[in-house]
Amino acid sequence: MIKSTTVILIILSLLLIAAACTAPPQPVDTPTPGTGEDVPQSGTPGNEEQQPQGNDQQEEIDLQAVKPNEAGKIMILMYHVIGDSEGQWSRRWDNFEKDLEVLYDKGYRLVSLGDYVSNNINVEAGYTPVVLTFDDGTQGQFNIIEKDGRLEVDPKSAVGILENFHQKHPDFGLEATFFVYYPIPFRQKELVEYKFKYLVEKGMDIGNHTYGHANLGTLDADGVQFQLGKMAAETGKYLPDYKVNTLALPYGANSKEQYREYVYEGVYEGVKYQNDVVLLVGSNPAPSPVDGKFNPQRTPRIRATDDPTISTGMYDWIEHFDDNPHDRYISDGNPNTVTVPRDMEDRVDASRLGDKKLNIYDLE
Repeated sequence: MIKSTTVILIILSLLLIAAACTAPPQPVDTPTPGTGEDVPQSGTPGNEEQQPQGNDQQEEIDLQAVKPNEAGKIMILMYHVIGDSEGQWSRRWDNFEKDLEVLYDKGYRLVSLGDYVSNNINVEAGYTPVVLTFDDGTQGQFNIIEKDGRLEVDPKSAVGILENFHQKHPDFGLEATFFVYYPIPFRQKELVEYKFKYLVEKGMDIGNHTYGHANLGTLDADGVQFQLGKMAAETGKYLPDYKVNTLALPYGANSKEQYREYVYEGVYEGVKYQNDVVLLVGSNPAPSPVDGKFNPQRTPRIRATDDPTISTGMYDWIEHFDDNPHDRYISDGNPNTVTVPRDMEDRVDASRLGDKKLNIYDLE
């Protein structure tokens, strides 16, 4: 009897081992799914590794309904002071909040300055890219306050307002470029490094506004390189792996023609700098990056204001695009193509398309 029992136990043990060997292995940190739960599998929705999509996988759009025009114009908005008062170069924090609401409701979506310049515009079909820029690195643009013994972003500063708006409208985007100068960007000396790293981690950018808010038109070659190179070098001390490659001209003043090459690239104390885009003060929207008139070294901006004494501000251009939608950049939703109506075809510079496919259609 004992021998029979022993044999039965051995057989059962072998069957259990065999069953265990055929069961699929579970990662240590992967919980076993309960009833009704799905385990993500390779190649199925829920798997973190997504397969890249090509042109043939993009959803078809109704061209006559969407009316894409990727040769249209794009607003690059310019802010300075964000605070408690409205003025020529200042915007009340609540009015900045209103600006974002209007842009969102009017179908504008944020893209970075770098993505605009490189024609890497990726917004939903039927929507229009817009670029936010902030000059001078004032404290109201990015202020840190202490609350209950903790540091937090001031909800009335530009960064705080942007983050709160993005939480409510994730599809709006969070991209912006802050053009700062020294010695104390954002005016809180002990927090410069913290703020720089915070912006970059959030996907925002830092741009060159010279080291000391200098008028480049008054400087020689050495002076231009000092102002632009030193700013880039100082920023590199806080962000060693970050490259400052955009410039907003203080006062809108470029250097004298004989020194202009040093605005775009130069060397300061052995450190090279390069500015791939140079922003003017301006009062006009920027051309599409595939437009033959596109010039990254002279990129216009629009003042973000609703001041009735200014006829070329943000709200004037929003009204213009409302009345003239054919003049506005409207995305086809496919970052791999450039779609324009036939009557805009002559604006497209084929050399700027890169590896993107040009689609021409007849607007009925």
